[in-house]
Amino acid sequence: MEKAMEFLTKGYNEDPTRILRGAMFDVDYDEMVIVKDIEMFSLCEHHLLPFFGRVHVAYIPKGKVIGLSKMARLVEVFARRLQVQERLTRQIADAIHEAIAPQGVGVVVEARHLCMMMRGVEKQNSSTVTSAMIGVFQNHQTRAEFLSLVKEGAGSAP
Repeated sequence: MEKAMEFLTKGYNEDPTRILRGAMFDVDYDEMVIVKDIEMFSLCEHHLLPFFGRVHVAYIPKGKVIGLSKMARLVEVFARRLQVQERLTRQIADAIHEAIAPQGVGVVVEARHLCMMMRGVEKQNSSTVTSAMIGVFQNHQTRAEFLSLVKEGAGSAP
């Protein structure tokens, strides 16, 4: 059990800023970049039961982009901590915003919580969706574009 908990909470020993700074590139690109369907597993800080799902991350660069695999690594850093989904969503968005100061960042997390499925209300088919929108993603049109692109072809690459 000790080894399992060490693995499941390894995110406390990782620095999200260092991960992102290790793969930032100067570019002349100002359109939306989306990495969607990033698998995520975490532990509810209230019940120590797993929650799992998918994370969709988007940003509009302003001179810098982040290596695509670093998005998945960033999600992993924050997911591998005792968490609540709302904070996880915000931490991912804030880390990207702080690292590259883009025009905006959008993050959507869709998850199923075993604390709701196994205990309490015992609702097997419930899911929770959270979002964090920064900068231009607070604009209705940008938000709508992001959400439609996430929904489009959900779960599979074109």
